[in-house]
Amino acid sequence: MVNTLDKSFLRNSCWKEGLFDGKVVFVTGGAGTICRVQTEAMVLLGCKAAIVGRSRDKTCKVAEEISQLGKSDGCVLPLSNVDVRDIKQLQHAVNKTVETFGKIDFVIAGAAGNFIAPFTKLSANAFKSVVDIDLLGSFNTVKACYPQLEMNKGAVLFVSATFHYYGVPYQAHVGAAKAGVDALSNALAVELGVSGIRCNCLAPGAIANTEGMSKLAVGDPETEISRRIPLQRLGTTRDIAEATVFLFSPAAQYITGTVQIVDGGMWHLGTQFGHDMYPKGLGFKLNAKL
Repeated sequence: MVNTLDKSFLRNSCWKEGLFDGKVVFVTGGAGTICRVQTEAMVLLGCKAAIVGRSRDKTCKVAEEISQLGKSDGCVLPLSNVDVRDIKQLQHAVNKTVETFGKIDFVIAGAAGNFIAPFTKLSANAFKSVVDIDLLGSFNTVKACYPQLEMNKGAVLFVSATFHYYGVPYQAHVGAAKAGVDALSNALAVELGVSGIRCNCLAPGAIANTEGMSKLAVGDPETEISRRIPLQRLGTTRDIAEATVFLFSPAAQYITGTVQIVDGGMWHLGTQFGHDMYPKGLGFKLNAKL
């Protein structure tokens, strides 16, 4: 079951209602479990949003559901059939967003691809696909949004991961891609900072009831993974939403070029998903073609 936010977020959150009134966020991967809740938090706090996805039905459905959390109908614009690997498609999506809402203030580059694959069975094309979606897609997203970001002194949040902090088996493709995302964010934070644009990364750990957990976890995450997290629990999508709001809020106006890890301290112990699967316990045949 996907954990989503509702209007009770405004009552029990530390954030001020209307914090993002008059702002617009552009989100790639906005129909996914992580980026959806990031978008929900922004909309609940007054932001308008454009969510980018490949599936028309899914993107439109999620946009309609998130719109119900906002202050007005149509506060979430669905932009479907958009492949982040295609800069022209993203530029068209940006133009549509500006036509609809007038501007873009914030960008969440969250479109991503992942699957479990040992190096010996990982094809060059599969490796390239993940790098293209995660890394090239992040570059294209900021490139397409740059004129708006410069005009509005906006902020970018890349959705990264912790897989590249140490050796995680069967995640070479994602680790390489996310390491590139971190490097891209660092470079842009310096290069674009002179234009007033902030760039940061958010790196989720083991987040319950997400697409990532369903693909990567072996066994019961609550018992098998939680006990190896210093804070002794899985993360929630709300944890990611709260960190997102902070990094876009005025409280973070002097924060750029950072990676905000949201994992309960898990990465310090080197106990990410991959080590539970190594060298056995994979949920697929090792001779499968990828």
